[in-house]
Amino acid sequence: MLETGDQAPAFTLPNQDGEDVGLSDFAGQTVVVYFYPKADTPGCTTQACGIRDASAAYAERGVTVLGISPDPVAKVKRFHDKQSLNFTLLADEDHAVCEQFGVWVEKSMYGKTYWGAQRATFIVDAAGTIAHVIPKASPKTHDADVLAALDALPA
Repeated sequence: MLETGDQAPAFTLPNQDGEDVGLSDFAGQTVVVYFYPKADTPGCTTQACGIRDASAAYAERGVTVLGISPDPVAKVKRFHDKQSLNFTLLADEDHAVCEQFGVWVEKSMYGKTYWGAQRATFIVDAAGTIAHVIPKASPKTHDADVLAALDALPA
């Protein structure tokens, strides 16, 4: 997994509307890049709705939020619309960006192992450097944790 001080990998992925969005589109801005395992599941819904509801706090800090999952565009679109999300979701269907950030990991549930996206958040500063990492983000405290980390960053 990438760490604080690492350069954020350049990437371009389709958003919920199928339009390409790249990290470079936000050069000179602070971007919160969060990875979530699967659209429209309880934890991912809690996390996404928390970001939606805290959008004013992110806007006050001049921060853009990008959510990335290994779901296809159609599933990301349904999730975005169903939850009335007001930020961009990206579809990393081949999990290449998950792999670049080091969040494509082996998981285990009910005795079965499988590969999936780890719930993790990266704050990328205006220079494209990772300024803070939350390696195992909690859906319930995600926004408080991210906003506190943003406030603690050097001006």
